[in-house]
Amino acid sequence: MSQVYKEGKDTIIFATKEDHQSPSKIELSPPEPSPGLIFPDGSINWNCPCLGGMATGPCGVEFRESFTCFHYSKEEPKGLECREKFTAMWACMDKYPEVYNEGMKDNEEILSTEENKDDNSVSNVQIENKNQDKKL
Repeated sequence: MSQVYKEGKDTIIFATKEDHQSPSKIELSPPEPSPGLIFPDGSINWNCPCLGGMATGPCGVEFRESFTCFHYSKEEPKGLECREKFTAMWACMDKYPEVYNEGMKDNEEILSTEENKDDNSVSNVQIENKNQDKKL
């Protein structure tokens, strides 16, 4: 049988081999669904991991202001009235390249890879068109 000791705020349980051989009788409640970026009431979840820490970084205030403006925007195209807030955020990010350029490098690599794919597909289309011209 297991032994239980209380020491101040701590509870110490010594379990025996037999205790571990029987299946657990504890029933866990189902996990609560993660709220995601937007809470059910429509407000922004600044703790969402999808934001990648942007809301708390050195430009967190500027990010939250621009994102809030965009989220609640009624203009067409959406966010048209948020230009100044986004410009302020980008200006702030330029002051901290060691924080914000790392993610930009990843984006640049992805974009350059996609551009190379696009360039190859364009040249392939041009070659195909030239071959078709010769057949005619």
